[in-house]
Amino acid sequence: MNDYDVIIIGTGAAGIFTALKLVENSDLKVGLFDKGSALSKRKCLKDNKGCKGCNVCSILCGWGGAGAFSDGKLLFSSDVGGWLGDYISDNTLEQLINIVDDYYIRFGGNGKIYGSDDKFKEWKDKTSKYGIKFIPAKVKHIGTQKCKYVLSNMYNYLNGQPNIDIKVNTEVLNIISDGKIVRGIHTNKGDYFAPIVVAAPGRYGSSWLIDETNRLGLNVGTNPVDLGVRVEVHHSIMEKVTNELYDPKFSYITDTYNDEVRMFCTNPFGEVVLEKYDDILTVNGHASNKKLSFNTNFALLVNIKFTKPFKDSISYAKNIAKTANLISGGIIIQRFNDLLNGRRSTPYRIRQSLVLPTLKCATPGDLGLALPYRYVVDIIEAMEAFNKLCPGLTDRGGDTLLYGLEVKLYSQRIRVNHEMETSINGLYTIGDGAGLTRGLVQASASGYIVALTILKRYGINITDGELDIIPKADVAQ
Repeated sequence: MNDYDVIIIGTGAAGIFTALKLVENSDLKVGLFDKGSALSKRKCLKDNKGCKGCNVCSILCGWGGAGAFSDGKLLFSSDVGGWLGDYISDNTLEQLINIVDDYYIRFGGNGKIYGSDDKFKEWKDKTSKYGIKFIPAKVKHIGTQKCKYVLSNMYNYLNGQPNIDIKVNTEVLNIISDGKIVRGIHTNKGDYFAPIVVAAPGRYGSSWLIDETNRLGLNVGTNPVDLGVRVEVHHSIMEKVTNELYDPKFSYITDTYNDEVRMFCTNPFGEVVLEKYDDILTVNGHASNKKLSFNTNFALLVNIKFTKPFKDSISYAKNIAKTANLISGGIIIQRFNDLLNGRRSTPYRIRQSLVLPTLKCATPGDLGLALPYRYVVDIIEAMEAFNKLCPGLTDRGGDTLLYGLEVKLYSQRIRVNHEMETSINGLYTIGDGAGLTRGLVQASASGYIVALTILKRYGINITDGELDIIPKADVAQ
C-alpha cells in the first residue's frame, strides 16, 4: 500500500516547484522530504574561528535549499543557469522561464531587472575587443531577505493544502527500487512508498545522489568541472558593470592552456560566505538588500571538461578542496599580487589591502599550494584579461582578495529523457544535484517539467493553456 502518489526528495527550488504545480492542479497525495530544517530554524553557527562542522549545514540544507540564503538572482536566459536546453526545445524553455518568473512574482518575488538589448550590444562590442565572451542575460535581483520571504510564502501555501506532507529533518538514506520500477524511499524515520519518486536533493545532495544512481545501476555522464576562487574587490572597481548588468556573465579562453574561465555570480556590496558540503568547506557570495558592505565579490572558475576513462569529477573537485582545507584549517585568503609573485599572504599583507575581508575566518596563505598549477595560470591570465573591462582588478592587485576554494558540485549529470525520467520507471531526477541545472530559474523549471509529466501520467488534464514539453531533436540520453 502506498503512503503517497508522489514522493519528492529535497525542498530546494526544484522540489518546491514540483510540489506547487502538483498541489494546485490535483488531489494527488504528495510527500516532500528534506534532511534540513524549516526555514525559520535554519541558522549558521559559524564565528570568526570558522565553521562549527554541523552534521547538516543550515546554509545549504532545509526549506528553500541553498537558494534560501542566496542573493536571489533570477536569470532570464536559456543560455545560462543549466542544461535544460539539451533536453527540451528552445521555445519550450523560454516559455518555462516566463512561467517561473510569474510564480516568483505571485509569491512576492518582485525586483529590479537589469540588462537591456542596447546595453547588451554595447558590452558585447566592448568585450570582443579583448577576446572576452559576453553572455547576455537579463537579471532580476530580489535580494536575500525577499528571497526568504518568497520561500516562506511558498511554504505557507503548500503547508496549508490538505494533500501534502512536508517532512523536514528527515534524511532520505536510499531510494527503494526493484531495478526496473521505483517503490519509495528509506529514511532515518522509516520507509515511505509511492509509485513516483522525484529526486531533487540540490548541490549539497549531489554526492549522495550519484552514490544512489551507481547503486541502482543508472547511467551517469560528466559535466565540466567548475573550480576556482571567489574574488573580492572594492565596489568601485565593478561599479559600472554592476550598475548596468548587475551579474555579468563573462568568459575568457586562456592563452596557455586554452581553458575557459568564467566570471559570474557577482554580488555588489555583498559578502563572501562559508559553505559546508559533507566533509569539505568552500566559499560562495551573497548580496543583501539591507546588509551592505563596501565590496563586490564574484566567482572566477576554471571550466574543464574531462574525457574517458575519467568519470568521477565531483570527487576530483572535492579532493582539491580538501587540500585547501587541510592547509588552512578551512578557507585560504590571498592577495592577487601575492599569488602572481608566488608568495603566501600573511596577516600583515592582508591588512595592507584597502579591501577589508568580509569572511573573517579565512586564513592568509597560498592558493598555489592547493590548486593545480594549470588552474593558477588560468586564473591569473583571466584576471588580467578582465582587468581591461574593470580596471583595478589586477593593476591594484595588492587590494584584490582571492578566497579558495570555490567549487560547484554539479559536475556529474544523471542520464534522463526530456521529461526528466531515469531508466527506472517512475524515478525522476532534477535540479542542480542531478547536474541538470545550476541556478534558481532552471532548477525551478525542471520541477515544473516533472510536475506536468506526472499530471499527464495520472491522466490529469490541464486545460489552462498549459505548454507542451517539446523535446530537443537530439535529446541527450
